Amino acid sequence: MYTRFNILPALTATLAFGGLFFATPAHAQGTTSGGKTAIVGDALPTTGTVKSRLGDIELKNGYPTSATASKIFDDIDFQRACQAYLWALPLTSFVQWQQEQVQKFGAGNLDYVDYLTFQDKLGLLTANATTPYIMAFPNMSKTGPLVFEIPKGATAGGIADFWQRPITDTGQTGPDKGQGGKYLILGPDDEEIHPEGYYVFRSPTINVFSGHRVLDPDPTKLRGLINSLKIYPYSQRENPAPTRHISPNGRKWSGEQPRGIAYWKSLSKIINQEPVHERDRIMMGMLQPLGIEKGKPFNPTERQKKIMTEASQVGEVMARTIAYDKRFKNVKVWPTRQWEISLFMKETSQEAPYYTQVDERTSWFYEAVGVSVGMMGRTVGAGQVYLEATKDKNGHWLDGSKSYSIRVPANAPVAQFWSFTVYDNETRCFVNTGVQPDRSSRNDIVKNADGTVDLYFAPTAPAGKPKSNWIKTIPGKGWFSYFRLYGPTKPYFDRSWVLSDIEELK
Repeated sequence: MYTRFNILPALTATLAFGGLFFATPAHAQGTTSGGKTAIVGDALPTTGTVKSRLGDIELKNGYPTSATASKIFDDIDFQRACQAYLWALPLTSFVQWQQEQVQKFGAGNLDYVDYLTFQDKLGLLTANATTPYIMAFPNMSKTGPLVFEIPKGATAGGIADFWQRPITDTGQTGPDKGQGGKYLILGPDDEEIHPEGYYVFRSPTINVFSGHRVLDPDPTKLRGLINSLKIYPYSQRENPAPTRHISPNGRKWSGEQPRGIAYWKSLSKIINQEPVHERDRIMMGMLQPLGIEKGKPFNPTERQKKIMTEASQVGEVMARTIAYDKRFKNVKVWPTRQWEISLFMKETSQEAPYYTQVDERTSWFYEAVGVSVGMMGRTVGAGQVYLEATKDKNGHWLDGSKSYSIRVPANAPVAQFWSFTVYDNETRCFVNTGVQPDRSSRNDIVKNADGTVDLYFAPTAPAGKPKSNWIKTIPGKGWFSYFRLYGPTKPYFDRSWVLSDIEELK
């Protein structure tokens, strides 16, 4: 019989993943029903009670009672489902977005969707509102190897597998270095070929992601670069069909990972499409008792549905906690400021020398989609840096009901531009206020005489302050911000330029 947990006790139990934790203080040792009550550090009683976070656990003659076995299996499955939720975040995020492009926009397998306005991007996790996105999610089981044509010019982006691991950067940070080129992507089981004139890479997944941003501010050049992005099967390289570019055109959509049992349906679907990698075999074994197994349909029992529905809820609380209350060492950009490095993975492969970066991956992919070397802020004058604030100067969570300001110091360390964007902490998308959710150095904003810029965040424009410098927030909802540096320069890397904290206006 499934025992339903309240979220906070369940969350505590799940964070204690992997065993029983006794909660009885040392002085409480005694006997119950002819047996012992175990205390912390004791061996399990042959017959008696273990006081645990799951409540009383009864043993008789060394065996679990029927009630204990039921309780333990429920908790094993619940814990595994919570951890599986975190493990699958990057995968389910791409599945959701791929599905939305097909179902909401009518995109075909080889079509790009062009997200040009902030309204287009309202469903996109932590989008920037300044530059356009051009996105496609081809499935190579239908096409064989694919060619992606990248135009010469100011573009940045990449091609990734469905675990959101980059296959290659493209554009200014890719092998073409902004000169354009043809990228040939082979599927997991395609034969090895290296034709002349192509940058050749292999994807470990059948589904791939092609995502690009155009950085040229000139509208004519921008449109030309967008239209020059192409996808076609290598087998049709001599006479490829034109690549369609589709607009969201105001249609409502959501890139949020699905919730409840829909999360697990999505996961089961993609597991049945993709190869299982060695890294993930243990997790696949943990999913099997939950009814998710490669090669089999997902038909959960009522018991499994209850456990997995609750686990998706608690799993999201875990993901939100890991993302917004980061506990990584050296995550602060400046020790005396609240600003944190949002993309904190050490490698785009998501691997550290001795472990997979589970929490780092959870933190980023709960908040965002896509990663590339260019996004990790490692090259002076190129790529991007993502700085994140969830708290004000005094360490309080940012509140949409309150009014705040920040002073951006003069001479921001950027070769291109900076932007400041406000996001809803539940959807992780733009605060949906009907107006532009960001300000950047490319905007017509009011600067102070010394070159600094004061920005304001509040439900209504602060009296006496320039409206052009105001970003609207929503009362009763939390928000967080990304401060992006495009082409970060030396004063960022040596930390001689310091960004102010967000301060509440009294």
